[in-house]
Amino acid sequence: MDNTEGNAIDIHGDEEIIEVIDLDDTEPGPDDLADDLEDVDFEEPGMADDDEGWETEDEMEADEEQDDSELTFSKHTGSVFCVNLDPATNSLAITGGEDDKAYVWRVSDGEVLFECTGHKDSVTCAVFSHDSSMVASGDMSGMIKVWKVETKEEIWSFEVGDLEWLEWHPCAPVLLAGTDDGNVWMWKIPSGDCKTFQGSACQATRGKVLPDGKRAVVGYDDGTVRVWDLKQGNACHVIKGQDGHQGALTCLACNKDGSLVLTGSVDGWAKLINPATGKVVGAFSVEGDIAKGSKDNEETNSVESVGFCNILPLVAVAYLDGTLAIYDISTQSLRHRCQHEAGIVHLQWEESSSVVSTCSLDGVLRLWDARTGNMVSEYHGHNAEILDFTINREATLVVTASGDNQSKVFCLQRPDR
Repeated sequence: MDNTEGNAIDIHGDEEIIEVIDLDDTEPGPDDLADDLEDVDFEEPGMADDDEGWETEDEMEADEEQDDSELTFSKHTGSVFCVNLDPATNSLAITGGEDDKAYVWRVSDGEVLFECTGHKDSVTCAVFSHDSSMVASGDMSGMIKVWKVETKEEIWSFEVGDLEWLEWHPCAPVLLAGTDDGNVWMWKIPSGDCKTFQGSACQATRGKVLPDGKRAVVGYDDGTVRVWDLKQGNACHVIKGQDGHQGALTCLACNKDGSLVLTGSVDGWAKLINPATGKVVGAFSVEGDIAKGSKDNEETNSVESVGFCNILPLVAVAYLDGTLAIYDISTQSLRHRCQHEAGIVHLQWEESSSVVSTCSLDGVLRLWDARTGNMVSEYHGHNAEILDFTINREATLVVTASGDNQSKVFCLQRPDR
């Protein structure tokens, strides 16, 4: 603008001057402003609070598209709650979801073999039998169905109360289930011969058949743990009171020969139990003795998943606050503390190594070396929490289930492994 014509601007010819603007001779021009902008640091700490940010479109697309998976299974129209691999070949997966369906599909190409239909509620349990000949799917309302894999046909169904867990016997065509009313059911498949085990008048929250196939360990909502004799139908041992848990059981696992059982609870403790004697032989907590005996579950750090290492005397305990704790069984001491930014949902050890994998609410799968406590690698691809995952025998791939309606196959054969 040329200042020589005066400091007034005539807006409408002869009409009255609306505004008078004084321009300083040193007012910066467009070129000066451009020079000043070159000196601005767009990565100042204060700028990070700007909601719009300064990330380029390419960078934003890269963040959204980071996907380390080999294959994405996206047939479900709601959250995928559970996943299981067939034990015989590890080539088939079953996933159950919020859409009241379960799918049996090939992990190599994602092709659906068949769909498990007829459920009335979200399918939260889906498991292959020990020989992979059958697969069972169970929904939250208690509808349980068994399908023959070879013929893709439903061969048995039964309805119980609200379902908590479902598990096949390790060496027989026998199916077990735990329900909201505290009962544990056991059926021969497909004849349907049935036996029930009545525990506490509260949820049978977790259960597992021991490797000998003769006993099952069941945890309840009141913190009680029972070791059941499957043949006789009676409880061999009941673990409760001061030695037991002071809150609901959330998870349990046994070592390879079934000589030890590890239980986890909302009370923040993991208990090591000898199922032969019913004695608690160890107790682990990252909170220390402060949490011992506490009944205020809101102030404790819930244990979400537990597991035994097959090659070293170690156990892993995953907590709601994102802590993965590696404990030494013999000394009952904390070996490593591996911190996640979000709560851990599930953990699983590799069959023949010291690597333990975790999935968490941030949607990331992570692998940790229990010898060092260091993270080996992490895998991205989900846009929501990972709710379940499973590893094949060779530890070459992982199949996940997520709240983003997807199941993914991740290949673990990487240069950093």
